[in-house]
Amino acid sequence: MRTSILGICFDSVTLSQAAEAADGLLLAGRGGTIVTANPEIVLRCREDEAYRSVVNAADLVLADGVGDLLAGRILRTPLPERVTGADLTPLLLERLAGRGGGVFLYGGKPGVADRAGARIAAAYPGLRIAGTENGYISRETELLRRLEEAKPDLLLLGLGAPRQERWMAEHRESLPSVMIGVGGLLDVLAGDLPRAPERWRKAGLEWLFRLLREPRQIRRVAMLPRILVLAGAERIKNGARKGPAEDR
Repeated sequence: MRTSILGICFDSVTLSQAAEAADGLLLAGRGGTIVTANPEIVLRCREDEAYRSVVNAADLVLADGVGDLLAGRILRTPLPERVTGADLTPLLLERLAGRGGGVFLYGGKPGVADRAGARIAAAYPGLRIAGTENGYISRETELLRRLEEAKPDLLLLGLGAPRQERWMAEHRESLPSVMIGVGGLLDVLAGDLPRAPERWRKAGLEWLFRLLREPRQIRRVAMLPRILVLAGAERIKNGARKGPAEDR
């Protein structure tokens, strides 16, 4: 079931349900696209209709940000929980490793995908690293040839939004891999950046952890109040009113 929040059609799923759905795509062998839509993506979609169409056409659209959940609550279309690419990806790698599947890593600065691939191979015995490539190549002809030959089950795209979502849509019909946009996750998998401790993530404060470590992320953090303001304005526009019983 999909839930529309500020124009984005999110799959209303938990992490375990998302893993089952994504694994179903992997087992089917016909490819697929998975978008992990954080507030930055949601806001960009509101300004770019073509990009919004790309996101909504994905096989799975997951709520990657706390702002998505809060906006859903404001609009009375709540989502069950946050489902991040950082949480979903290890579950898929584990399943692939159990049946000898393969993964290809594309994105990040030179060397990042290579280091991430090496660490993944060590962490998931049985998983085939079908290849790696950095996100700064000028021509993709050779990359596409390698992907056609390697036939990875899963393709992790760390190209950043909106590039990774547009890339997936462009190659959806020609590549039989399940593709997931993971943004900066490759840096985490490579060991170059730490992820927030679990207690921070459970408290919904992963954004604060990133901000403390990388103050330049302030622009992205500023998306949180903006998405809430938009959700509130849309609720008022739609005539939604809070009844007395709902205050209790």
